[in-house]
Amino acid sequence: MNSKRSRLAACTIGALSATVLALSATPASASGSYSGLAYVYGAGVFTDDWDNEGIMDTSHNTSSNATCLWQKILWADGELGISDIDGVFGSKTKAATERWQTKFQVTSDGSAGKNTWTAAGNWLRNSSNGFDGTVARYIGTSVIIDVTRDSDGYYHFVDGTGAGRIAGYNYRTCS
Repeated sequence: MNSKRSRLAACTIGALSATVLALSATPASASGSYSGLAYVYGAGVFTDDWDNEGIMDTSHNTSSNATCLWQKILWADGELGISDIDGVFGSKTKAATERWQTKFQVTSDGSAGKNTWTAAGNWLRNSSNGFDGTVARYIGTSVIIDVTRDSDGYYHFVDGTGAGRIAGYNYRTCS
């Protein structure tokens, strides 16, 4: 009877531990995005593509190609200088994000999360079908930038050196 009780207690403790661990993992730390994908992703119409993107701020996905794409959006809307696009979410990007959020009437917290990405996605427009996928335009208040969406739904952009990059949350190759 005592060993049966011990096994039951051990199973209960194990189940509780697993539950606590599962609840403590945020979408950003678990996979890089709300959608469970490690890339900025979309399908179908462009204007709802970015409704479930990951969190980027000074604590989440701080150094990534997805951050680089977000910085290009900030630049297109006049909130960040072109020389500040480096894929690192630091104090300048946080301040630019806060200004952008105020401009587009999103809660200003300096974090590019679900509501911020959704608001940015409202400014994506179909441009044409390109060789590497479907081309969209982000209609910024200062500059229009082109992005492509490949057949897997992953977003691509051109970085400051002219190199094509995939907007991933788990690595940084842009500059």
